[in-house]
Amino acid sequence: MIAETKFSKIVALWKEDKKQYVKRSTFAAYTLLIENHILPTFGEMALVEEQDVQTFVFRKLNEGLSHKTIKDILIVLKMILRFGAKNQMTEYRQIDIKFPTERDKHSIDILNRSHQKQIMEYIRLHFTFKNLGIYICLSAGMRIGEICALTWDDLDVENGIIHVRKTIQRIYVIEEHRKYTEVILDTPKTKNSIREIPMTKNLLKMIRPIKKIVNGNFYVLTNEPKPTEPRTYRNYYKQFMQSLGLPLMKFHGLRHSFATRCIESKCDYKTVSVLLGHSNISTTLNLYVHPNLEQKKRCMEQMSRLLR
Repeated sequence: MIAETKFSKIVALWKEDKKQYVKRSTFAAYTLLIENHILPTFGEMALVEEQDVQTFVFRKLNEGLSHKTIKDILIVLKMILRFGAKNQMTEYRQIDIKFPTERDKHSIDILNRSHQKQIMEYIRLHFTFKNLGIYICLSAGMRIGEICALTWDDLDVENGIIHVRKTIQRIYVIEEHRKYTEVILDTPKTKNSIREIPMTKNLLKMIRPIKKIVNGNFYVLTNEPKPTEPRTYRNYYKQFMQSLGLPLMKFHGLRHSFATRCIESKCDYKTVSVLLGHSNISTTLNLYVHPNLEQKKRCMEQMSRLLR
């Protein structure tokens, strides 16, 4: 029989161990979920049972947390429980959690084609380095942290390629007696996020003359040795959209708009997935491939023709 250890003690030991193997940004994300959700509920327990976790899930749903956030919390919780069992601190319990069916379909922010053309045309006529970042996102589908980390050397005009190999993000650091945030320059989200994106002809035309006079080590958005961080750039983007009288849309909507235009252009899904740096094609399919009524009718027509 295993002598049960208080869950908060297992958490502390798991964090000590995990810190050695994961990126700082990943560890910061784990720590935030632990401090805000896991410890307040399970910290004082000696044994975490399936029913405790199921009750926790229903409560978090009622508090308005999304299925995805709750599933992220459960991934961390299960890692800690497996660590505790492996190190003889608690008994291993199979935890099988059920979620109520999601009735609402989550829509994603996308620019319509005329708004996208309006933005791109405006940037061509009103060039600034920060505006160029918005143009690149619409032309290459990059994430905000990736665009903030982009230097002129990452833009290869000889081969017409954008090299995505870094990201900037603000992480929450929770130490024993203090909490603070810190901006870090890191490798991108996953190994698939390290990628090469071909530039469009219009983007290349815009960048080629600039590349002759800029310092390759400087950041694209600032044209200085110091970058801008995502939070600051989001604020700039918000003001930019307001100045054009366009509907407010999250910055990530620029990436969604790029992906949607690719799908609309009949690009194959695997290529779109690689351009976006998704770790698997199912992410791309689930997000962007939703046949419209016209496509469904065409499918039914083709099927019935086969039977004639």
